[in-house]
Amino acid sequence: MIRKRLGDLLVENGLITNDQLTNVLQNKPREEKLGDALLQQGIITEQQLLEVLEIQLGIPQVQLYHYPFEAKLFNLIPKDVAKRSLIVPLKVEGDKLYVAMKDPMDFITMDDLRLITGFQIIPAIASKEDILKTINKYYEEESFDDFLVDQASAVDKQEELLDIDAPVVRIVNQILSAAVTQKASDIHFDPQETRLLVRFRIDGVLHDERTLPKLMQGMVTARVKIMSKLDITEHRIPQDGRIKTNVDFRPIDLRVSTLPTVYGEKIVMRILDLSNNLTDISKLGFNEKNYERFMKEIAKPNGIVLISGPTGSGKSSTLYAALSYLNDEEVNIITVEDPVEYQLEGINQIQVNSNVGLTFAAGLRSILRQDPDIVMVGEIRDKETVEIAIRASLTGHLVLSTIHTNDSIASVTRLMDMGVEPFLVTSSINAVVAQRLVRRVCRDCAEKQEPTIREIDIFQKRGLDIQTVSRGKGCPSCGMTGYRGRMAIHEVLIVDDKIKSVINRGGTAAEIREIAQANDTIFLIDDGLMKVREGLTTTEEILRVALQD
Repeated sequence: MIRKRLGDLLVENGLITNDQLTNVLQNKPREEKLGDALLQQGIITEQQLLEVLEIQLGIPQVQLYHYPFEAKLFNLIPKDVAKRSLIVPLKVEGDKLYVAMKDPMDFITMDDLRLITGFQIIPAIASKEDILKTINKYYEEESFDDFLVDQASAVDKQEELLDIDAPVVRIVNQILSAAVTQKASDIHFDPQETRLLVRFRIDGVLHDERTLPKLMQGMVTARVKIMSKLDITEHRIPQDGRIKTNVDFRPIDLRVSTLPTVYGEKIVMRILDLSNNLTDISKLGFNEKNYERFMKEIAKPNGIVLISGPTGSGKSSTLYAALSYLNDEEVNIITVEDPVEYQLEGINQIQVNSNVGLTFAAGLRSILRQDPDIVMVGEIRDKETVEIAIRASLTGHLVLSTIHTNDSIASVTRLMDMGVEPFLVTSSINAVVAQRLVRRVCRDCAEKQEPTIREIDIFQKRGLDIQTVSRGKGCPSCGMTGYRGRMAIHEVLIVDDKIKSVINRGGTAAEIREIAQANDTIFLIDDGLMKVREGLTTTEEILRVALQD
């Protein structure tokens, strides 16, 4: 039997087009596999790839989400081998060991396993994420037991917290690894009266990950503090730190914050995955009209472009993507941030430090003496900062910044609430981009459905029609939530002459909205509903983050 090539099978199944196949084959590095290149670019999902590989190789696919594992089998394969080669043992039948593998054609690993275990190896295909979740879950039990055995002696020994083989160190590393595998944005260590609760924020929603005994709380807290170079003897005041590390061979940056609570110190770790940094504006989810308007505004030599939205709405990603696009040897870009989230090559980034008087305003004042072309201010928080930003824009600089408001029109009125004169606002602000993050429907379990009567009514009120909507029914890929990953919805308000005259004469937000509507501004809710119509997200997600008029 002649085995069909993977690319041909993917085209036959309608998962990719011939043009996409040709483009990926021409541009991928020679040693990279076609499947990996397609996954990297988000053209197919891992589940779709596994289904086609199952047909191509004739090797069964296995879902590990509810697989009835025997814990003793994990003694057959050392954890480092399992993690490095992405394999987990499934079952033993006679002299055969069935294993789930990311790459069932990795014959070298299969030979090594045969030597290690003495069994004949029978492969099955599983997703990388499924395998890593299983490794984190089943290999962690030993550390947990070791901790309880060693706990009495470990409490008095600070060196235990530095020893990479110490149980508490392994437990913290397992939590980090599990968070990165599940693409969590934050890890919460919540101290409670009788336990320490560990929660992950995945796609903007908090999930309970595991519960640790109360007696582990002190050691876990101390370990995290040592990693982030914080004072382990200080428990009464909040502390902030940072960790740079590699988790599963990926560079990860962690921002750590501690807060004293009734039951001990609560720790939140924000995960910045440096290998997953979004620096391409075209991948931020702008629709065609908004993309065109945004690109035109950031190409101007001077003026202010503001990005508004609450905490965690992806403002920083949009700013960094814009800076990466503008980053060129002919321009001097300087930023002042609190904190510096991603370090960008070729851009001068300043970290705010209020302890020594380096505030946004002070940093911005100094930047203007450094001959900049483009200035990025992490956040506009007060009148002093906004006035210096305006002065910078009026003296020939492009200024990019963020502001915490509900929508683009509220950002304009917020500046005046800070005490800035209307004529200064109108002479400097070019555009305001409002942004929110919504969860994407999982591509592996999405189903087309008829819209509800309420949905049809919501769409009609916005002048849009709707035939079908997509919802995820829940699968192992999305942890049975029906959602996987997030995307942004935007609203781009161009401050034109008509809007400027309304602001100068002290007009209302309603008047600005009327002009914006006449200018074909796509408001947050409209952009969101268009994405619902495309089957990318759900109406519930849009109404969760965007207000109806």
